[in-house]
Amino acid sequence: MLPLELDLFQSLNASVDTPAGVVAAARWISQSLPLAMAAWLAAIVALGTGRQRRAVLSAFAGMALAWVGAQALRHGVQAPRPAQLGLGMQWIDHAARAGFPSLHAAGAFALAAALSLGRMPWAAGVAWTAALAIAWSRVCLGVHFPSDVLAGALTGMLGAWAAHRAGLALDSFRTEAIGSAALLQQGPLLPRMPAAERHESER
Repeated sequence: MLPLELDLFQSLNASVDTPAGVVAAARWISQSLPLAMAAWLAAIVALGTGRQRRAVLSAFAGMALAWVGAQALRHGVQAPRPAQLGLGMQWIDHAARAGFPSLHAAGAFALAAALSLGRMPWAAGVAWTAALAIAWSRVCLGVHFPSDVLAGALTGMLGAWAAHRAGLALDSFRTEAIGSAALLQQGPLLPRMPAAERHESER
């Protein structure tokens, strides 16, 4: 670990001198905000327009890809959490498993990036704010290093981009398939007779 990251972790990690309200806010952001965001997305799917529903479904796909990518990185890197190294103070209970990258950050940033790509600026603004808050809370509570949440953010945004590109490719394929089916239903197009020849044939 670079000394700069350790200094950043120690500056963000809550201590005994941190106001209780800050710790309580970090706990709520880390543990309850993701559930609130999930309920918000469900409401958009149920009540939103078709374009909004498509954007949220693409976000779900991006979050799924981000989760798979983050899990693969965890199995490959096996980086310890602060508690496993005896660093910082931990303000929530957490299992002693690999912490790089942060799954919380991966999911939150995948959602924010997907809503941006889906052209939902108001929803994306909410999601970006939530993603930054979640990333901060994980370090504040002592369960992740800054590099964990940074890697999670990058993984999440990559997952959102991959899901968005896959969706565009699927839409293009569907449009071409519909166009081909329409041409087949019309049957072969007969060549048009020149006007002069048509006039002669009508005599």
